[in-house]
Amino acid sequence: MAKPRRLWLDWTVDRALRGLLWVALRLPYAWRVPLMGGMLRALGGIAGYRARADEQLAWIFPTLTPAARRKITAAVLDNFGRVVIENYSTADQLARAERWVPHGPGLEACEAARAANRPILFVSGHFGNYQAARAAMNVRGYAMGGLYRLMNNPFSNARYIASVEGVGGAAFPRDRRGLAGFVKTLREGGQGAILIDQYVAQGALLDFLGQLAPTALSAAEMALKYDALLVPIYAERLENGLDFDVVIEAPIPHSDASRMTQALNDSLAARVRARPEQWLWIHRRWKPHRVKAYHLPPEV
Repeated sequence: MAKPRRLWLDWTVDRALRGLLWVALRLPYAWRVPLMGGMLRALGGIAGYRARADEQLAWIFPTLTPAARRKITAAVLDNFGRVVIENYSTADQLARAERWVPHGPGLEACEAARAANRPILFVSGHFGNYQAARAAMNVRGYAMGGLYRLMNNPFSNARYIASVEGVGGAAFPRDRRGLAGFVKTLREGGQGAILIDQYVAQGALLDFLGQLAPTALSAAEMALKYDALLVPIYAERLENGLDFDVVIEAPIPHSDASRMTQALNDSLAARVRARPEQWLWIHRRWKPHRVKAYHLPPEV
């Protein structure tokens, strides 16, 4: 159980966020999105986000100058602020998603799987806006549910869950009950979405951007168990800052969970290398101080 002081702090932070969202949501969409981006860019240092992103960038790209890292970090914070308000602007996000036409080498396979009632497991990362991809698919007849991690702040969870469910498809928490619901969806031939780029202490040590990163094998394991199509999908932010290019990559061939998960890591890594400013460097994908305990798995 959280300590009273922590609960008080969480409550205070949640109320401040509620007030900020209340004001922002009363502005036109084309104003509120860049406004929130600018606010995170300006205030990210106070929350420690700027330092955290700089640490991760230095670990992965040691030859980057401090000035180059600062430039990327500023853009990362701007994108993060935009994502937050976009995902709480469900109606506007869905309306705008009508113009984000999904494309890519995996689209035909997804259409065939949906027609055959074969489950599809879409996999992405904190790149661009992961929820924009769900919105773009769901307004076109898909029902891509989401497996989400509960927020550390308990006062913010209800609003967060509503934002996940708001773009269509069910939202499943990463707990026993939620996983059971997610699995039921796959068994029935539905579609689900998982983000693969979070630190998982007990995960397999696989390469991501040239460094070992503990990675959950669950997406690949479920794809194998339920014969689901395993498909990388991304929503890359366009230059206008409001719209997205939704790309569906070719499905990952079924083999074994480690090999398939490494292919997913490689897919996301290619996106991040091309557009590092669109990936969420603030969430500590690596913990460099623990690197001495890492060992390469036999497959690598």
